[in-house]
Amino acid sequence: MPVLGALEARHDVLALDLPGFGAAPPLKDRPTPAALADAVEAELDRVGAGAPAVAGNSLGGWIALELARRGRAERVVAIAPSGLELPHERAYVVWLNEVMRLRARLGAPLGRLLTAPLPIRIAMFGGMRTRPWNVDPDEGARELEAFGRSRAFQRTLRSTVGARAPAGLGDIAVPVRIAFGTLDAMLGAYTAPRFAAAIPRADLVELPGVGHVPMADDPDLVARTILDFTAAARR
Repeated sequence: MPVLGALEARHDVLALDLPGFGAAPPLKDRPTPAALADAVEAELDRVGAGAPAVAGNSLGGWIALELARRGRAERVVAIAPSGLELPHERAYVVWLNEVMRLRARLGAPLGRLLTAPLPIRIAMFGGMRTRPWNVDPDEGARELEAFGRSRAFQRTLRSTVGARAPAGLGDIAVPVRIAFGTLDAMLGAYTAPRFAAAIPRADLVELPGVGHVPMADDPDLVARTILDFTAAARR
C-alpha cells in the first residue's frame, strides 16, 4: 500500500492478496509456491493481463520469479525473495515468522490500544521494520488484524519456506532485479545475492537502511527501485 500511489502514477496496477491472506480465500490444496503461482496466473488470465511486469516482496518475490520462469512476467523486481535459505537459516526464518505471527495474534484484539502509544508501537512493529515509530496507529491496527488473523499463514509457511526451494532459476530469460534491505532481519541481505547469482544477468540492488518490509520503511526508495526498472521496458 505505501508504494501503490507512485506505481499507479506510471502504470496500470493489479495489487493482489495471495490466497488465504487479506480478502482472498485460501486454496483447497497445499499452498506451495507452484500452487500460489497458479492462482496468480489464473488471475492474470481472468483480467487479460498477459505477461506484465511483476513486483513482489519475500514470498511474493519467490512467486514473481516463478511467473518469470513460466514466461508470465515481462520483467520482475523481487525484493528479498524467500526460498534460498540454508537449512539452519530456514529454521531461523520459520521461527522468526512464528514469533511475529504470535505477536500480531495477541495484539490484534486490542488494536489501536497497542498501536497508539509510541513505545508499544515500536515494540509491536520492530524487527520487520527499521522505523516502527513511523507506523500510523490506524494502519498498524489494521496490519495486526490482517496478519494475526490470516487464515492460511501456518499452512503457507509450512508449504513454502518450511518445505521448498525455488527451481529453474537458471531458466529465467526475462530481465530481473533483485533488491534487498541492508537491515533485513529475515536474512534477505544474505539470500538476495544467491538469487542474483543463480538468475542469468540479474541486477542486484541494495536498499540502504531498510528491513524485510522496505515499502513501509522507505516507500519512495522502493517505488524508485521498481519504476527505474520498469521504465527501461517502456523506453
